[in-house]
Formats: sequence, C-alpha cells, structure tokens
Amino acid sequence: MCRSRQVVLFAAFLLISSTIGVAADRPTNLVLILTDNHGAWTLGCYGNPDIRTPNIDRLAAEGTLFERCYSSNAVCSPTRATLLTGLMPSQHGVHCFLGGGNVQIGPKAYNTLEELRSLPEILADAGYVCGLTGKWHLGDNMRPQESFSYWITMPHGATSTFYDAQVIENGEMRKEPQYLTDLWTDHAIRFIEQNKAKPFFLYLPYNGPYGLGKSLTLPARNRHAEYYADKELWSFPRGPVHPWLYHNRQYINNIDAMRRYAAEVSGVDDGVGRVMDTLEQLGLDENTLVVFTGDQGLSGGQNHVWGMGDHSWPLHTFDSTMHVPLIYREPGVIPAGVRSDILTSNYDILPTVLSCLGMGDQMPKKPESPGRDYSAVFEGKKPSDWEDVVFYEFENCRTIRTNEWKYTMRRHPDGPTELYKIDDDPGELDNLACRPGFEEIQAELAKRVEEYFGKYSDPKYDLYNGGGSKSLLLTKRRK
Repeated sequence: MCRSRQVVLFAAFLLISSTIGVAADRPTNLVLILTDNHGAWTLGCYGNPDIRTPNIDRLAAEGTLFERCYSSNAVCSPTRATLLTGLMPSQHGVHCFLGGGNVQIGPKAYNTLEELRSLPEILADAGYVCGLTGKWHLGDNMRPQESFSYWITMPHGATSTFYDAQVIENGEMRKEPQYLTDLWTDHAIRFIEQNKAKPFFLYLPYNGPYGLGKSLTLPARNRHAEYYADKELWSFPRGPVHPWLYHNRQYINNIDAMRRYAAEVSGVDDGVGRVMDTLEQLGLDENTLVVFTGDQGLSGGQNHVWGMGDHSWPLHTFDSTMHVPLIYREPGVIPAGVRSDILTSNYDILPTVLSCLGMGDQMPKKPESPGRDYSAVFEGKKPSDWEDVVFYEFENCRTIRTNEWKYTMRRHPDGPTELYKIDDDPGELDNLACRPGFEEIQAELAKRVEEYFGKYSDPKYDLYNGGGSKSLLLTKRRK
C-alpha cells in the first residue's frame, strides 16, 4: 500500500484553509489522464529522441514509470471499460469499440458499465467529487454516467477532426471551434479550480493523439505543427507493409502522417503540463495522485503495421500495439525517478490506485477482477507472489505474454496460431507455432490461457463459448 489514509465521507472532514481553500487532512485527490491510441514509444521518457514531451517526461522524472505495461485489448471502448472496472472484456462484455449512435446516443443508448461497480462510483461513495472532461466512449454519452457530476464529452469515439468537432455539454450537442485537446484541458483546470477545497477525482481521457483515419490526412494546426514540418522522425520505422495490414496502409513510410501524429502527441503533452501547473499553483500537487496512461498502443511502422490490432486481418496482437505508457506521481509518496520493469496490464491499475488511496478494501469482489496490486513497487519492493505475465483478448484472439514467450491461441473459431520467443525475437518475426520442438511450451501456454479465461469470463460475454457482446464485432462483419 502506498500510504495508509483514512477515507470517510466528505462531511466528516471538510475543514477549509483560509489561505488556499484546501481541506486539512483530507483524502488524496486523483487525476487519471488517459491518452487515445498512444504507443509508449512516442515519449522521451520511454526513449523517443524525436517527439517533444517535456511535461510527461517531467512527470516520469518526479514519479515512477512502468516500462512494461500492456493493454488488455486492441481498441478504445474495451480498454476504457477495463481501466475503470479492472475486468477483462469477457467479464464486462465490451469486446470492440462502440460505433456511432446506437449505444452512445439516441433512443437505444445505454451505459455499458451500468451493471458493474467502477472507479468513479467507488470514489463518489467515499465523498469525492468526480469529473470527466474528454472521451467517454462507453455509452449513453448525452448524460453524466457512473457518478460523474462534471461532464463534457464527445457523442462518438472516432476522431475525424480536432477542430469544429461535435461535443456534448450540459446535455446538449454543439460544434466546438476550439482545438479539442485544449478544450478538454481547459475544462479539467476549471473542474480542479471549482473543487480545490474538496477531495476530487478528475478523469481526463483525451481523444488524442489518435493517429488514425481522416484526421491523419489533415495538416496539424496546433502550436507544434511548424516545429515538425521539416523533421524526418526516424523513430517511426520505415519498411515494407505487413501482408496482414488491412487498413492504414497509406500511412506506412508516410512522413506527413508521422509529423501529424507527433504534433498531436506534443499537444497532449501541453495539456499535461497545464494540469500539473494548476495543481502546483493551487497547492494541491502534494496531495494529488496523478496517473498517466494510454488506452492501447499504436504502431507507427513497428511490426510493419500502422494502427492497432483491429487494422489487420487476421486481427493481430503485436507488442507495439499493446504497449502503453504508465506513470504515477505523488510527491513524498511515490518515489521520484524510479523505473519498474514488472510486466503489468491495465487491469492491474484499479486495485493499485485504490490501494494508493487507502481504499484497497473497496475493490469490488464480484465479478472477481484479475487485477493485481503492485503498489509495493512504490515502497521499493516487488509485490509478493508477483508473476511477470499478462493476458489479452480481442474478439477471436486470446494471448498470454511472459518474459520469455508470447502465445496467441488459434483464433476462434479458426485462424492462425502464433508463438514467439519474445526475449530473443522482440519484433515477433519468427512464428514458432506448430514447429517441431515447441509442442510442450505451446501446450503449456494454451492450458494457461484456457484456465485464465475459464476463471475470468462471464458466460454471457465469453465469445469462445457462445457468449455475446455489448458491441458490434469486427469478426462478424468481416465474415
């Protein structure tokens, strides 16, 4: 546990300071910043030499960075559901991204998390004010969900433009001329300022950097566009197109796409800096846990693909599209300048955050989460009984990744099996599945996958065993 903190309802502890309006001895605030389609490889603190990210790099220098965090799924809605509930897609039922309309807005709209207990609900019950400023993408977007009282979002999930885009505020939809990344940041700051005297949870899910679809064909317009206009950006690999790549083939080796994506990464970095400055100016930064992560990674040429696992056929599970940034910062509690190499996933974030807030006993018991609490890392220890292993599922793909091996089971009901000795073949180029000499390890890994999903699946949503989905499925549409 990061630090023992008494957590009680707000009315029991509200003693406002006369100078800065901050409550004395109150629970720690939480700021959870989530980026969209964002590979860890794009950040300076993860070794990128080309893209300017000084504020995120500062966050890492002042906190603890996890070098090997992976998403549990390939696309936005499932990973966001996992982040907020600690559950796998076969438990929460969101297997793919939610399309426009349908579940999100209109007469059939509903909140896909309504049957589950989520992070904002837990914190609201403990007296926190909860605000969302950014991309929700989990249904019934027109109204505040999951105990959020401050709510500004998008009516959909995909981003076709960062300017003159549709947003939802106060139950109404409008066209917003402002750069969306700045809009979300402006509202995040407003929320912090309005609630500086109360314990608060700010969920800031940017819809950037994105790096997909029509938005990538348009020139960058933020303040970084000029800087990147002549940069070669060699951190984006060049090379042939992977034969599986179905979408985004035009962006491989495309310098314009690389520059646009880089500019959007730096735009998000500006927002992170402004939020951190606000916390410091209000005297809140030492009583605020900041967690920065991505919903899923994005390949910018790595593995010879552009995009995520949904942009190839068959669907793929390459590391470059799973690897996400993860940084924790709280001065005096989270050690500064530490890098952890434990193998972890986004389903581990909920139990760890609750532990850091002194609320580990509030972790939902049903459905049972696969999430593991790694807060011992912040005390310089490896969590007891920790095993470096993560699991992943995306529609017909189920994957186990260890330090040494990565195995994707035969795609259900048919499709290729993949086995890589990942410590020797990090580029996942040499598929060892079904080769002589690897039968034993393949059988062992297959058994582990089956046992894991046998435990962490709800029959209603277990696609491998006849279950359904709250979202449309790419595998059904491409048959």
